[in-house]
Amino acid sequence: MRKAFFVAAIVLSAACRGDTASSSGEYLFVWAGDSSRKTSDFLAVIDAAPSSPRYGEVVASLPTGMTGTHPHHTEAEMPATGHLLANGFHAGRTWLFDLSAPREPKILASFGDLAGFSRPHSYIRLANGHVLATFQYLADSSPTMARHDGGAAPTRATRATGGLVEMDELGNVLRRGSASDSAIPDKNVFPYSVLAMSGMDRAVSTTTDMDEANKLATSEWVQFWRLSDLTLLRSIALKPGPRGDEHQFSGEPRLLPDGKSVYIHTFNCGLYLVRGVDQVQPSATFVKAFEGKNCGVPVLTSHYWLQPVPDAHALVVLDIADPEHPREVSSLSLGDDEQPHWIAIDGSGRRVVLNSGGGGTSNRLFVINFDPATGALSLDERFRDAGSTRAGVHFAKKLWPHGFTGTAVPHGTVFSR
Repeated sequence: MRKAFFVAAIVLSAACRGDTASSSGEYLFVWAGDSSRKTSDFLAVIDAAPSSPRYGEVVASLPTGMTGTHPHHTEAEMPATGHLLANGFHAGRTWLFDLSAPREPKILASFGDLAGFSRPHSYIRLANGHVLATFQYLADSSPTMARHDGGAAPTRATRATGGLVEMDELGNVLRRGSASDSAIPDKNVFPYSVLAMSGMDRAVSTTTDMDEANKLATSEWVQFWRLSDLTLLRSIALKPGPRGDEHQFSGEPRLLPDGKSVYIHTFNCGLYLVRGVDQVQPSATFVKAFEGKNCGVPVLTSHYWLQPVPDAHALVVLDIADPEHPREVSSLSLGDDEQPHWIAIDGSGRRVVLNSGGGGTSNRLFVINFDPATGALSLDERFRDAGSTRAGVHFAKKLWPHGFTGTAVPHGTVFSR
């Protein structure tokens, strides 16, 4: 009886907390900034529960107190803790948000350079509870990309490569590893994103420089690490595809269902299959090209690869059951005024959030239905601003809960767990 009473008490307590606890996918957390760079960057919370009368409505927002930081990557999915890491890339600043009570977001911590590195880009959670992060540059060589008042600033002509940092979520450093590789002549290698493969004691990282003014950085390199001590083992260059430049600007590595092979996309819209990660000489094979360039952040779910393709204004789905021969099974056009860039998937594997990350002119955030049985996509027409004739939440000329009135640029966005 005591056990039954205890369970009932928990259920009653959860019901009373209503706004502070959420089921998977009931909220969207959007990392965004003022397009004019005059007021604070912020994290917005959107009601994403399809049964809610406020579906698609911004229900909370939290300013960071800093402007023009270029809100960029968050973690790719919401951690079980409800704590989300997000970077303001131009400021070289990281924020840790507590989103365990979605309508009452809080900032738990903020930090800058770590372990002698600057400009963190991507964060992943490790099996041991730690965080593995990529840092693009050495701390004393980080280029100045923008002033925080929004004005232009010159980029330094020289910088040195950064590395990987293992830390706790508060930014306390546990170990570091430099991405500098004396075995290759290309010194324009700047860690972009990383995949951890703990069963093999390996990590795989990519190398695109976020500074688009650095024309020497073609970023075709992929790097392989011993995960346990962050020793860099080898760097290999992706080979060109039929067009000649698909290998440039290596982007996001994703672990395939076999648990040992990796897909890596490039921002020049190539797709590569990497095998032999735990071998002395890993291999990388070109398997697919998408239309145009600047392909966005992909999602791998089951045996499907979801790829934002800005030049096609579309989200494209590949069946990768045969990873050497990916097959397109679905695509969804978002309109000629959208350039899809960032996507994330909810815990059910049936809903995808998509935004243009600052590209295009429409500046909308969409929810897309995904059928895991067939790979089919369909736009959620119900997810829209009140009174709007078009699907999606518009980030232009909006009154935000923290008092900002204006246009925001969304980037990293994830569903609640």
